[in-house]
Amino acid sequence: MATSRMPRYDIRNDGAGPYAIFYCDTCNREFRSNPDLANTVSRDIGKAAMGGFLRKIPIVGSSVADSALGEDPRYSYRMNPDQLQKAWGQVEVHFRECPTCGKLVCLSDWDAQSNVCNEDSPRLGEISEARGEQAGAAIKGFASAFGLDKFVQQASNAMEQAAANTARCPQDGTLAPAGTKFCPNCGTPMVQPAAQKCPKCGAETKGAKFCPECGTKIEAPAAAPANCPNCGAETKGPKFCPECGTKLV
Repeated sequence: MATSRMPRYDIRNDGAGPYAIFYCDTCNREFRSNPDLANTVSRDIGKAAMGGFLRKIPIVGSSVADSALGEDPRYSYRMNPDQLQKAWGQVEVHFRECPTCGKLVCLSDWDAQSNVCNEDSPRLGEISEARGEQAGAAIKGFASAFGLDKFVQQASNAMEQAAANTARCPQDGTLAPAGTKFCPNCGTPMVQPAAQKCPKCGAETKGAKFCPECGTKIEAPAAAPANCPNCGAETKGPKFCPECGTKLV
């Protein structure tokens, strides 16, 4: 996908000729072009041959020969516009230009479904939630490899309990204390946590394991099965099977 401009870039040289590094405007991820090695080698060979020839002429001398031959491409940090454009052409496929904010971002920061960058996507909350799930899965895998599953599970339970007492913005995913009516970032009405009441006295438990009024242990509601045990139909979360009416929980 063609862009109207280049993103930020630096020119580097590791001894094989200059190359460019282009940066994502959001996450600063680097995308490097390849140095023109063939051109560098051919110029180096030509320079060596011509330099030897000039230095054999007494009237020329070494200093004049160096001046005539110009900068050594192996150590140059310069790229002309054509070279820079060619370098950009090598990595442009990894970038997208946001029509809303004009940023040039890498594919990790691009919402292909909405064709805008993630920061301007109407699915920002959904994207943030997906990233959180991915990060959580990575942490669990790491913890499992080192035998830390128990500690991660305890932390996860604590986070779930905190989330049960937190209001959430459906637009951008912002969290705030329960009772906050509007998102402090975008003004969208907040989704309040579901009230969990004590089955004995009816007091609101606010996510506690025991009722703060009467001490009754609060049992978490059983999750409905994904498929009906009687007819096998997909239940999609209701208490009764939508096909045969079997009670699920």
